[in-house]
Amino acid sequence: MQTSLKLTAATAVLLALGACASKPAPVVEDTTPVEVVDTTPAPTAPVVEEVVEPTGPLAGSLDDFRVNVGERVYYDLNNYRLDADDQEILKRQAAWLSSYPSVRILVAGNCDERGTREYNLALGERRASVVKDYLVSLGVDPSRIDTISYGKERPIAAGSDEQSWALNRNGFTQIVSGTTS
Repeated sequence: MQTSLKLTAATAVLLALGACASKPAPVVEDTTPVEVVDTTPAPTAPVVEEVVEPTGPLAGSLDDFRVNVGERVYYDLNNYRLDADDQEILKRQAAWLSSYPSVRILVAGNCDERGTREYNLALGERRASVVKDYLVSLGVDPSRIDTISYGKERPIAAGSDEQSWALNRNGFTQIVSGTTS
C-alpha cells in the first residue's frame, strides 16, 4: 500500500505540476502594413548668406538726390505756394541735406512762357525763396542755399500747351558742391 500511496502521491505531484504549466498562446502574425518612420536627423545644409549687391544710385550722389529724394516741386499758374506733395519732397530734401552737411544747393525758380519777362523773373524769385524758406524751417542752414530766378528762360518741356506749362512752373533744387560723387 505504500507503493500505491507513493504512486498516487507521485501522480498528484505530476498533475499539479502539469496544471501549473501553461502553454503560451500561439503567435499570430499581423499582416497589416506598418509605416516606418525614419528618426535619423536629416543632414543640415551649410547656411550660405546671400550677398546682395546694391542697386540704384550711390548714397550721397547726384543721382541719389534725383532718384530717391526729388529735385523739383511744381506750382499752379501764377502761384508760389507749396502743396502737401511739394512739402513731402522738401522734407526728403532736408533729411538728405542733413545727412550730407557739406552739400550746397542752388534753388532755381522757373515759370512757363506766358507773362512778361519781368513778371516771370519776379514770380520765379518768389518760388525759389519759398523753397529756401521751407528748407530753412526744416533745419537746413540758410548759408548752404542760394536762390536764383530763371523766369521763363529755362523751360524743361518744349511746347505751348497745358502739360508743358505745368512742367515748366517749378522750383528746381540743384546740388552745386559737396556730393560723394
